Amino acid sequence: MEFDLGWILLGLPMAFVLGWLASRMDLRQLRFENRQNPKAYFKGLNYLLNEQQDQAIDAFIQAVQQDPDTSELHFALGSLFRRRGEFERSVRVHQHLLARDDLSTKEHERAQLALAMDYLKAGLLDRAEESYRKLLGTPFQVQAQLALLSIFERTRDWRQAQLIAQELDHSGLGEFKTRQAHYLCEQVDQLLKSQTELEPTGVAKAKSLLKEALLMAPQSARASIALAQLEHQLGQVQEAFATLLALVHSLPQSLPLVCDELVKWSVDLGQQEVLKDLLKNAYEMHASVDVLKALAGLQVTPLDAQNLLSQHLQIDSSLLVATWWLEHEKIEHEEQRASLSKALVRATTPLMRYRCAACGFEAQKHFWQCPGCQAWDSYPNLRVEEL
Repeated sequence: MEFDLGWILLGLPMAFVLGWLASRMDLRQLRFENRQNPKAYFKGLNYLLNEQQDQAIDAFIQAVQQDPDTSELHFALGSLFRRRGEFERSVRVHQHLLARDDLSTKEHERAQLALAMDYLKAGLLDRAEESYRKLLGTPFQVQAQLALLSIFERTRDWRQAQLIAQELDHSGLGEFKTRQAHYLCEQVDQLLKSQTELEPTGVAKAKSLLKEALLMAPQSARASIALAQLEHQLGQVQEAFATLLALVHSLPQSLPLVCDELVKWSVDLGQQEVLKDLLKNAYEMHASVDVLKALAGLQVTPLDAQNLLSQHLQIDSSLLVATWWLEHEKIEHEEQRASLSKALVRATTPLMRYRCAACGFEAQKHFWQCPGCQAWDSYPNLRVEEL
């Protein structure tokens, strides 16, 4: 049977035409999909910029359904869910990303970070800790360590917080020694509160932790104050008094925080004159109302104390000092004294507070860590009236 070359000549053009038609159909389909996906994506982005989050989520869901392999759309959708407080949906989106085998290492780590943020925002601190620990040794390590530090502070796991702070301090990204000193003091507080009576082993451990804190952050007053209070609890009044005096000589700005203890302990030890000279010099350098009140408490007679307070009122019209002055003023009718005292106490109560320099949270006592914003050392050693 002879082979007819005519069929070949006829078939080649037909094959070319069929191939061209098929390629055109594929291109049209690809162009259609490419037009649809960006359209849904940019539609969602437009809604997001106009703060229409519900419509933005619907548009992103549509885009993800059209192209379920697009990781960027998953990240955008998960972030939107988290911002809206829909943490369960955000967690599912990021768990779906982590379950994919086609993700690059970088995208997998990014998904792990997003999942950890979901858990942290939702208040699931144990799961957040586990997720952040998986990021140690990755490019997100510092971010994970800072988040872990925040988690341990919230859960009051001061030992773990100290370990993380040590790692951050060694990384050269900042100074964390003062923070570590606070963690050591917090461990001492927990240790002493857990004991109904001071046991020798507990006291030894507490003193060891406080001395470690003093070596780590000598510029921090907290460890010295805690050590003095512990010594006083043990009946070592002389040692406690000496500890506070050493603190005041090294950090004069800490004097307003320890005035009351110094006055009480100086009376017990008969060292009022030594303390009086110290307070007088400090008051002349900076007219602190706390120092003034302590100095007035060491005067021989109420009249001497009243004169001292009167001299301050001539310089500064302080309501706090006026209230203390009234305590020493002789008034013919006791009812008048009570009424005036009550009115002044009511007016000065807000002025006696301390105010956080970071968030403005006010409190009746001085905090080392702000209860409002959790910032450390954000409370000045001055009352609100003095700010």
